[in-house]
Amino acid sequence: MFIEALKVQNPALIDAALKLWKQGDILPDTCVIDIDTVLDNGRRLLETADRYGITLYLMTKQLGRNPWLAKRLIELGFHGTVAVDFKEARTLRNAEVPVSHIGHLVQVPKNQVMESVAASTEMITVFSLEKAEEISVAAQSARRIQPIMLKIFAEKDHLYPGQEAGFPLSTLDDVIAHLQNMPGVKIAGLTHFPCLLWNEDLQQTLPTLNLHTLLQARDQLRAQGIEVTQLNAPSASSCSTLSLLAEYGVTHAEPGHALTGTIPANQHGTQPEHIAMLYLTEVSHQFQGNSYCFGGGYYRRGHAQNALVFPVTEAEATSATLLPMDDSSIDYHIGLAGEFPVSTPVVMCFRTQVFVTRSDVALVSGISRGQPVLEALYDSLGNPIFGGSRE
Repeated sequence: MFIEALKVQNPALIDAALKLWKQGDILPDTCVIDIDTVLDNGRRLLETADRYGITLYLMTKQLGRNPWLAKRLIELGFHGTVAVDFKEARTLRNAEVPVSHIGHLVQVPKNQVMESVAASTEMITVFSLEKAEEISVAAQSARRIQPIMLKIFAEKDHLYPGQEAGFPLSTLDDVIAHLQNMPGVKIAGLTHFPCLLWNEDLQQTLPTLNLHTLLQARDQLRAQGIEVTQLNAPSASSCSTLSLLAEYGVTHAEPGHALTGTIPANQHGTQPEHIAMLYLTEVSHQFQGNSYCFGGGYYRRGHAQNALVFPVTEAEATSATLLPMDDSSIDYHIGLAGEFPVSTPVVMCFRTQVFVTRSDVALVSGISRGQPVLEALYDSLGNPIFGGSRE
C-alpha cells in the first residue's frame, strides 16, 4: 500500500533494513522503525495540534508494545499514551510509561480496574453501567473521583466487526441519570470510532456519521448541565485532519499511523508525515511457480499489494505482487507471484497493527545520516531482545 511512498519519502529506511538483515541483527517478520522520522512526524503533529488547540494522546498499538519509543514521544510533548488494549497498558505501566487514557476499544477488565484508578489515569472510557459501577467502587476505595468518558453510537453508525460497543444515543439521558448516582465517577468526556475515514474515490479524509453522533451526544450532555471537557474523535488523526477536527469542536485526538506516515492519504508520499516503518521478511521457499515469505506480520486490513524483492546478485529491487491473503488462515507465509531465490530479503510497507501480530520491532536511529544504529529490538509481547533501556 505504501511502497511507492516509502521509495519517495524514505529510501534510506530500505537501505538500513537490508543492512541490519544482512548483518544478522534482525530476522524476517520484523517491523523496522525509523526513530528520527517518527520523532519528526511527532513534532509536526504537536505543532499542528497546538495551532488548533487540540491535545494529543499517543497511540502505541501500531508501533508494538515497546515502551522505548513511547518514552521518547512523551518527552517530545505528547500527553501520555492511550492504551486500547489492557495488556498493552500493563506493559507500558510496568515500564513506567504514563497511560493517560484506557478503555476505548477494549474495556478495562475487572481485575485491572483498581490499578487503573489508583494510577490516576486521566480518562477511562466505559461502554456499560456495570463497568462504570466497578470503577465507582474502586474510586471510592482510592478516595478519588475518576473521570470517565462515554462511548456512544447511533443505529446507522459505522462499527467495525469486533468493536460493537457503546451506549445507544437514544438512551443517553437514562445513562446519565444512572451515572450521576454513582459516587466516585464523573462524566467528563465522549468518544466514538471511527470519526473520520479516508474516501478512496474522492481522495479525501471525511467526517463519518459517527462524528455527528458524537456532537449530538455532546449537545445532550450540555442540555443537562454537563460540560464535556474531552471530545475525543479518533481515526485518521494527522496533520491534514486536525484543522477539520477543530472545526467540529474536538478537543483530543490520538494519532498512531500518522507517527509512521502510514495514513491512507499518504499512499503517494504527499503528506507532511513521512513513512517511518517498513516490514522486512525473506523468501522461505517456492511452491508451484510462486514464492512464499516468512509471515507473522500480516494484518487483514493492511491492504498490502506489492513488495520489493532484493535478489543477492542484483543491485536494484524487483517489484513483486502479493498473492491474495486468506483471512481464515494463519499467516505462516505471505505469497509472492513468481519465483524468487530462497533466502532473498523482501520489503513491504502496509498499514499494520503490530500489537496483533507475531512481529519483532526494530528501532533504528541515524538513518537519515546514513549511519543506522539499532537502538532496541522487541518481540511481539514488548520484551526486549536487544537494548530497550532508557535509563
